[in-house]
Formats: sequence, C-alpha cells, structure tokens
Amino acid sequence: KAPLSKSLLLVPSAISILLTLLFQHYQKFFAYNLQGIKEDFQVWRLVCGRTICLDLKDTFCSSLLIYNFRIFERRYGSRKFSSFLLGTWMLSALFDLLLVEVAQYMFGITINSLPSGFLGPVFALFVPFYSSIPRVQVAQVFGHFPITNKTLVYILGLQLLTSGSYIWILAVSGLVSGICYNSSILKVHRILCVPNWVAKIFSWTLEPIFSSAEPTNEVRVGMGATVDIQRQQRMELLDRQIMMSQVAQMRRQRQQQGGMINWNRLFPPLRPRHNANYQDHRPPEQDTPPPTEVSEEQVARLMEMGFSRGDALEALRASNNDLNVATNFLLQH
Repeated sequence: KAPLSKSLLLVPSAISILLTLLFQHYQKFFAYNLQGIKEDFQVWRLVCGRTICLDLKDTFCSSLLIYNFRIFERRYGSRKFSSFLLGTWMLSALFDLLLVEVAQYMFGITINSLPSGFLGPVFALFVPFYSSIPRVQVAQVFGHFPITNKTLVYILGLQLLTSGSYIWILAVSGLVSGICYNSSILKVHRILCVPNWVAKIFSWTLEPIFSSAEPTNEVRVGMGATVDIQRQQRMELLDRQIMMSQVAQMRRQRQQQGGMINWNRLFPPLRPRHNANYQDHRPPEQDTPPPTEVSEEQVARLMEMGFSRGDALEALRASNNDLNVATNFLLQH
C-alpha cells in the first residue's frame, strides 16, 4: 500500500551506492552547488542536488526515515502523499536559498554548497509525524526517561541532523516547509499539489512495478465507504497489533518480576470465600483503600486511540495507573 515510499527507498539509494562505489566521476553532477545555481544559473542542480545523497550515511538514515514515514502514504493515499513531498520539496528549496542569504548577511558565513539528497521533504515529514501519530510509552530508562513508539524515529532524525556541518539549514527549511504545507491558513496544499491526470499516469506506469501483492494469510479488514477510509482502518488495525505486541512484552516482563497489577479489580471473584475466622459482614469504610488517582494525560492518550473516557478511567484505576497494562486490557476486552 506504499509504492511511492518503496520507490523513494530503492531508486535513490541504489543510485547513491552506484555513484559512491562505481561512478565517482559523475558525483559532481549531483552536488548541491549553490554558487553554480546563483551565479551560473544552473537550475538543474536544484533537481539533481536535492534528490540523490552523496554520503552513504545520509542515504542510510534518510532511507530508514522514509520507511518509517510510509504510514502517511497508507493513510492518505499516494496522490496526497506525493503532493506533500512535492510541495515541501519546492518550499524547502526556496527556504534553503533564503537561509543561506540570511546566514551570510547576519553572521558573515559564506555557504557555497549544501549536503545533497532528498532531505528537505524527509525533515518536513516530522511535522505530521509529531502532530498526528499518537505517543505510546513502551518502557522507561533509569525510571525517569520514557521510551515511546516514536523515540527511534527522533533518534534517526537527530543522527541525520548531526551528519554534516550545514545540514541544519536543510532541517530548518524542511520543518518550516512542512509547517507551511500543513497550515490551514496559508492553503499551500491547494496550490502545490499533484494533478489528478499526473497521478493516474504514474499509477498506470510505475505503481505496478513498485507495488507488492497483498498477503494471502492476512485477514481482510475495512468496511469503509471509500478506499481512503478502508486504508485508514487497516492502518489503525496494524497500529493496534504493534501496540498489543509491545504491551504483551511488557506484561511478560512484569510477570517475571513478580507483577504489580491489581487483577482483583479487573476480574472480581465469582463467589466470596469464607473461613472460620471470617464474619459475614462488610468491612468498615475506614479500612477501604482510597481510589487510585488517574492521570488526565493518560486518559487523553487512551481516548485518542478510540476508547471512551469511562473505559479509560476504569482501566487505568484497575491497572494502578499503568498505561501499557490499561491499553492491553482495553484492546483485549
């Protein structure tokens, strides 16, 4: 369901490896040379220099990020995803030139070239990733630093940010272009978009090459009225399956450590147990433990996943305010 992401993952990476290992004398045509663009009007360098990475480390990091960001193509469709990449690519090219001029005017830094590659749209994808992907805590380091399902992607972005001296210009221009494209005030997405006839041509020619067959053992899901709704339902199911596997791993670790879950609240006993020393009356109210305080932030996270507020409150109280265990309980019941 992500042919464009697969093409961006395979084709630029293959060309980058070939240029590094076999055709090094052709690397000069893919350099992001700003001096040649401004003085010699070599506009073609904006296309070549902002598509193929000449550093294998940048190629590796950007490929991993594109692989993680394929979720947006699955949710929004190839045309909307390609429109976002095209719009942010054009906007980031403009912001690159503006930031270089600002750096020279304010700090006296002369920048003649920038790192090559499809880096502007990659950094722009962090904007919808931050705003639309829910944050789910997986573990904690030293009991204070949370590890979430988004931590690895941010680490890859930080690694890519520190790979070059002037790559921060590409990062800033990419983030600004992503914010501008997602902004409902500027309406950039209505201007910089892929026409419908162009999307149909690429779907007829290139999509059969990079598309993958649907697994035969996969359960068919999605009862939406449109293809976009069905695609979104499928992605929500995949997100829940990943979340359940992470929660199951955390549950096994807790069980090995002895467990700290009040299962009597989740599964109350079917009948009361009596013994000789037990008197059949309710315990006094002063001996009843007070209800567990529930974090509103964790309730909001569960509600973002589609659960009701009442179910979220009960699950968090029953699991001693443990978000992972509460999520596991809500997904299985």
